[in-house]
Amino acid sequence: MTPRTYFVSRHPGAMEWAARHGIQVDQQIDHLDVERIQAGDTVIGTLPVHLAARVCQRGGRYLNLSIDLPPHLRGRELSADDLEALGARVQAFHVQPID
Repeated sequence: MTPRTYFVSRHPGAMEWAARHGIQVDQQIDHLDVERIQAGDTVIGTLPVHLAARVCQRGGRYLNLSIDLPPHLRGRELSADDLEALGARVQAFHVQPID
């Protein structure tokens, strides 16, 4: 099976930001079903830590959409321009639980 790239976001601004930055995805989804992730797949988004760890456990690559969000912007819908101004970036992480 060919590895796939998923962009996980329900925010139009994030999707537009990704397109502006030439981020190529096979599928944009609002919610990640971790069971669909196969070895070699890439997941881009802002996932809870336990889901990012499951992506990595399944052999996927996790790229976090990192945003240094000031408190006064929490809970607001951000545009692609807002994300640019906030220095949004994609960062690779390998997450695993500690037993």
